[in-house]
Amino acid sequence: MALSGNLWHETAQHGADLQRLERSVNCDVAIIGAGFTGLSAALHIAQAGVDVTLIEAETIGHGGSGRNVGLVNAGLWKPPEQVLETLGQAMGERMNTMLAQGPATVFELIERHQITCEATQSGTLHCAHNARGWRDLQNRHRQQVARDAPVTLLSAAQAAQRTGSTSFHGALWDERAGTIQPLSFTKGLAKAARAAGAKIYEHSAAKSVRFHDGSWQIQTPVGQITARRFIQATNAYATKGLAQNAYIPVHYFQLATDPLPEDLRTPILPGGEGCWDTAQIMSSFRLDKFGRMILGAIGNLDGFGANSHRQWARRKLARLYPQLAGFDMPHSWTGRIAMTEDYLPKVVDIGPNAISIYGFSGRGIGPGTLFGKCAVDWVINDDDSAFPVAITPATHARFHTAKALYFEAGASVTHLLNSRMP
Repeated sequence: MALSGNLWHETAQHGADLQRLERSVNCDVAIIGAGFTGLSAALHIAQAGVDVTLIEAETIGHGGSGRNVGLVNAGLWKPPEQVLETLGQAMGERMNTMLAQGPATVFELIERHQITCEATQSGTLHCAHNARGWRDLQNRHRQQVARDAPVTLLSAAQAAQRTGSTSFHGALWDERAGTIQPLSFTKGLAKAARAAGAKIYEHSAAKSVRFHDGSWQIQTPVGQITARRFIQATNAYATKGLAQNAYIPVHYFQLATDPLPEDLRTPILPGGEGCWDTAQIMSSFRLDKFGRMILGAIGNLDGFGANSHRQWARRKLARLYPQLAGFDMPHSWTGRIAMTEDYLPKVVDIGPNAISIYGFSGRGIGPGTLFGKCAVDWVINDDDSAFPVAITPATHARFHTAKALYFEAGASVTHLLNSRMP
């Protein structure tokens, strides 16, 4: 998937040039995947004084972490009561309680390690795109208030004032949340992890992984890691030779304008919130630090529906903000989401002292960073209850290719029809 046009790559704070692994390394913990989860795990494990080595097949944040929207939300896409229905009362409440702290975990790391990543903790707005969406937000508000979450239900007029757009029936504001430049945050995590003693290598794809004589042996093109424990943190970007996680690959694209003129930018999201809507084919919009409008939605700009997606984005921008009609969006990129069958994250057993963490279903920043932080207890205390969800046996996704095509076809048709509507 080409990175050309990815705004985050063009504006990210530069990290140190990392070498590829070209020798044999012995360590306590090996991690594969330099995204939010893997780097958070490396940082917290290294801070605990444990020898940890992380390898990345491409570069820091090459996968979903460097293609993310940048919304740091609390909890999951799935509402709290549905989490309880899926996991049961005890585990469900544990999941809801822990993941409510996702934004706090992220912003505390940013502050502690002085990560320059355009961090703005002004909350996020979940916007009702129609009357049904408004009822959904009312239900989510009820559930969150019952858990003492600092959320506020906004009327259509209030939502228009906060977004600068009259397109919505209302919105749900979560003051815990915020926005970041996701690739800069990822690079900042890598820098902090290295400062804590973690060894990190780029361009070091795992060609084979096996458990032999009580240790994990990970072979790269010109190097090898031998480790007592192993964490796979590749989410939707596992390469050949690794455990293939059970998820449905869903693509999400984004397009961005150049910095908007001040007079046009001022009424748009004056509070700096990031937004997404209640539509089944979800879309998102936000401004970056420099006033670029970033618009995203489910779909693949490298797939058969690319033209429909781009036409939809131009019309969507004009509907949201008529003053931006005709504005060029020269930056464009696509990422891949690991969507699980029940929309919940997974920690699965992939062998002795080895786990794979994945399946954030579009909520990678807060939950991914938090799951990485939890990994230190699994390493140090051999605690299988360290995570917000139980460690389970690995499974295989059912009909994942067909379901992925269903998502892309649905997004393409929806965007094609919407792009032609007056």
